[in-house]
Amino acid sequence: MKRTIRTAVLTVGALVAALGLPAGTAHADTEPRVDLRVLVVSDGGPSTDAIAAELTTAGTPFTKIDLTQAGRQTIDAGFLADTVAGRPRAKFQAVVLPNDNPFAAGSTEMAALAAYEQTYSIPQVDAYTYARPEAGLQYPVYGGYSGSIDGAQAAVTTAGKAGPFGYLDGTVPFEDNDAAVNESYAYLSQPVAGADFTPYVEATIPGQTAKGSLVGEYRHDGRRELVVTFVYNQYQQQFRLLARGIVEWMTGGVHLGASRNYFAVHVDDVFAADDRWNSDLNCTPGDVDCTDPNATPDPIRMTPADVDHAVAWEQDKNFTLDFAYNAVGSVDQREDNDGVDLLADRLIANRNQFRWINHTYTHSFLGCVQNTAVVPWTCATTAGGATQWISRSEISGEISTNRVWGQANGLPLQNDELVTGEHSGMRILPQQPVDNPNLAPALADNGIGWLGSDNSREPVQRAVGQATTVPRYPMNVFYNAGKAAEQVDEYNWIYTSRAQGGSGVCEDNPATTTCLPAPLSTSTGYADHIVPLETRIALGHVLSNDPKPHFIHQSNLAEERIAYPVLDGVLGSYQDLFATNTPVVNLRMRDIGTELKRRAAWQSAVQAGQVTAYRIGTAVTVSAPSGIQVTATLPTGTTLGGTSFGTAYAGAVSGWTPSAGTPLTLTLPASAAAPAPTAARTAPATDPAPGTRVPAGVVEQVPATADN
Repeated sequence: MKRTIRTAVLTVGALVAALGLPAGTAHADTEPRVDLRVLVVSDGGPSTDAIAAELTTAGTPFTKIDLTQAGRQTIDAGFLADTVAGRPRAKFQAVVLPNDNPFAAGSTEMAALAAYEQTYSIPQVDAYTYARPEAGLQYPVYGGYSGSIDGAQAAVTTAGKAGPFGYLDGTVPFEDNDAAVNESYAYLSQPVAGADFTPYVEATIPGQTAKGSLVGEYRHDGRRELVVTFVYNQYQQQFRLLARGIVEWMTGGVHLGASRNYFAVHVDDVFAADDRWNSDLNCTPGDVDCTDPNATPDPIRMTPADVDHAVAWEQDKNFTLDFAYNAVGSVDQREDNDGVDLLADRLIANRNQFRWINHTYTHSFLGCVQNTAVVPWTCATTAGGATQWISRSEISGEISTNRVWGQANGLPLQNDELVTGEHSGMRILPQQPVDNPNLAPALADNGIGWLGSDNSREPVQRAVGQATTVPRYPMNVFYNAGKAAEQVDEYNWIYTSRAQGGSGVCEDNPATTTCLPAPLSTSTGYADHIVPLETRIALGHVLSNDPKPHFIHQSNLAEERIAYPVLDGVLGSYQDLFATNTPVVNLRMRDIGTELKRRAAWQSAVQAGQVTAYRIGTAVTVSAPSGIQVTATLPTGTTLGGTSFGTAYAGAVSGWTPSAGTPLTLTLPASAAAPAPTAARTAPATDPAPGTRVPAGVVEQVPATADN
């Protein structure tokens, strides 16, 4: 995709005239009202779409105009501003453009935007623009650089740390996931002499010691622009790291919606044992689909030493694991060993070091009655063809018996949380397309409010009777592997072709992204391939304002403890990237469920146009339907009804507060007063003459992978 960037030549007087408002309106005795909504102008490129995705996830209202669509809304003075009850109103608190000027030369739309920004001190984000004097930067051909920066280590400048990117520790690594693919194209350049330009994120220009700007603020002609000179999509780590700062810069730290970095890890099957993968049979003896007559189960179970290691690890990482437990594992162990279960003794002695979740007593399948005479299994039916279901009383017994055992052993439980074995009882395609009709009543019988589900099957939270699901991310560290070689062998079986000795799943499902071109080495493949990949995937969730938990199994904390390298990778990388004011948020399941539920209600209300908010000076007024929890991110010191609002995170405060259907008024600290317009200035002598174009032979480039 190519984009042509043209120049609109506007004096300060022309800016104000284009908006149709008298000079000085924004700072007359009547302070203007500025609506808390962002205008996103897109050309269909990945960068503006990435910013829109960030706003959507956070719950920040925005209006999107797609320049590629015929019949779109025209951007003019009336679209941008009006008057409400005699008070001037700016309808948008920020403007996001694909580049510094995506319109044709002499565009009245760009003139209207420029006038609007100058009059109301509205900031503009240039989502991805060519480095050029119109954006405050020298052309890259003059000592700069144009090209791939895959694998580069960019850095936040002193000004960036003191400003919108103060939540970062300093380094912004650019991904390099495939040496054969250009993943990040950038223009590195230094500011034009005399320009009021402040770099916030820089990288070393290849072949030089000098640094070039990747993100910086350009003040000119009474306007402020955040100039971004590298292309990105919403999934790339470099954007995920900088997204918060981009939003905070353009909103002045005052906006609806909130974003935090979450990470929770559920360890399933605690007290029980997990069956081991058999490398000769390419299946797991003990599993219903492993029917080889030579299939003898070989269980993996934690030891007391594994418990000690888990406790020490938690203390070192300042992180709490959630243990989903099956009591029958200990009951059987004691029955078979004269009442001895050293593992259970150690776990119970350290019970307060972990959070505990009811995972049912025996981990039995709670959906349909399984017919295991065929592979894959099917739901058993009656003579009349009706599906046979596990009964309500059996499901209830699995829940209540496990709970009673846990309470008797002093486990600090939340009785409204449940994860069923294999997430069973809920629909599982293709065999069981509907929930077991007995599941919801059994959940109600036991007061279950939060039910763990498999995010790979059902990524959207839903109701199951009175309970609400909490989708969990499965980590690709297999339940049936206690050793790295076992993990790699099964990984090879799943993700290589039949010709290479694999299952052929990838051949049958071309959309699978983890397919391997060749089998991994069983001695090095785990550390060299699987750990980095799983770390990157999980860290991507953490950086995406996604509170959903991840889940592994107790087998992964046993024997070679293969889960820890991945967990260390996620938490270690996070610590290297973020300042101490932006910690990982580690919630238990019911709190994650609550966050997801109120977030969905809020976003639905925002998208339905039921939420309005505006700022007048240091007062922010929010209107939302009764019963909706309102969320916002505001400067430290903000109050609601004389009480401090929110909790501290990333240098701001954010949180939820209920709406009674009447307007809420939040008071910002005096230090958060709206900025005065940037004084207009005369362009420096080094600026190009009006109409100057990009130097001959220079072409703005966007790699194809930017749209991934």
